Amino acid sequence: MQFHIENMTCGGCVRGVTRAIQAIDPNAEIKADPPSRKLEVITTATQEQVEAALEEAGFPPKAV
Repeated sequence: MQFHIENMTCGGCVRGVTRAIQAIDPNAEIKADPPSRKLEVITTATQEQVEAALEEAGFPPKAV
């Protein structure tokens, strides 16, 4: 699944996003690109679970 995260602007943001997703799926694969604000996630969690985790962590996602 892919998302656009407007306020993911640096490596610290990527760490926060990664922690949020790995809290619901420790084996998730995460590819984040802060300059383009794009996030790609390969996970067994549902899209709703990932969106909720990101929202709670302060990184509201927009599905792409």
